[in-house]
Amino acid sequence: MKNKKGWLACVLCVIVIAGVVLLRQCRATGGNAYHRNEGMIFNTIYHFTYEAREDYQSQIEAELQRFDASLSPFNPASVISRFNRNDTSVVADAWFETVFNRSREIWRDTGGAFDPTVSPLINAWGFGFKTGEPVTPEAVDSLWHLVGMERMALVDGRLHKDDPRMTLNFSAIAKGYAVDVVASFLRSKGVENFLVEIGGEIVARGKNDRGETWRVGIDTPDEANVAGGEIEAVLLLDNAALATSGNYRNFRVVDGRRVAHTIDPATGYPVQHSLLSATVLAPDCMTADAYATAFMVLGVEKSLDIAARNPGIETYLIYAVDSATTSVAMTPGMKQYLFGE
Repeated sequence: MKNKKGWLACVLCVIVIAGVVLLRQCRATGGNAYHRNEGMIFNTIYHFTYEAREDYQSQIEAELQRFDASLSPFNPASVISRFNRNDTSVVADAWFETVFNRSREIWRDTGGAFDPTVSPLINAWGFGFKTGEPVTPEAVDSLWHLVGMERMALVDGRLHKDDPRMTLNFSAIAKGYAVDVVASFLRSKGVENFLVEIGGEIVARGKNDRGETWRVGIDTPDEANVAGGEIEAVLLLDNAALATSGNYRNFRVVDGRRVAHTIDPATGYPVQHSLLSATVLAPDCMTADAYATAFMVLGVEKSLDIAARNPGIETYLIYAVDSATTSVAMTPGMKQYLFGE
């Protein structure tokens, strides 16, 4: 494994978010032309850095609140929450339609590994709204029958389900989509240089305040690795979107064994394979977010196969060789983004 911690400590400030490290220059040289916004949205932290004539934080937050009103499962008045309650009066807005249709496309491409209808099982295993009670095979089987994107359809803005107990949770794609929404807002204002990050999902364009390409570090997948800890690799990003998913921090212990937060829609059980972290680069962050989740379900070989048949998608996969050793597999195109290679 690579450890670039030494040179990082000398010249850069480090912010660690959900397995991805934003590498921000410590000194600003462009006066106050670069704005840095930070806050909370969707129960996570955001960081926006951009070169502009004015600070757009309040306008961006207003846009994200409208986004929340469409796609947040934690907002009882949102479009998705009302669909989940079988509210027949609700009609999908453009944001819901976009993420629903893209989810179906990625669900098909990944053979069902990405499936937003798996939320009842996520809750049952203790990674959603519920705290997680003992899960029996009978409970898994009953909930597994409520999973399957093929059993939902959006027709003229109305959501149709095979079973009214089915629900949707777009958390594994909507956060990336929110990053795209902010990036689109900044572009509409004529902003050419920016880095948008929400909970570790990123879109970067142009240069930072030192006139250099944005640098993003991939965190070493170790549950003991705290913020500012070891860095596995550093990527140079310009006009690119990135998302990382991993099981090494988000897990529960059930009957003395670790249970990963990634649930396999094909079985109803947490995944059991060697993949620890999946970082995906894509033309948009919505796509990167969804494929990073799917790759954590599929494992190394299947993930590389899917990335190879999707132009514009690159991936960097960290997997366990044994209990003490990790290794890396990546698509050939990923190498061009690696700093120092």
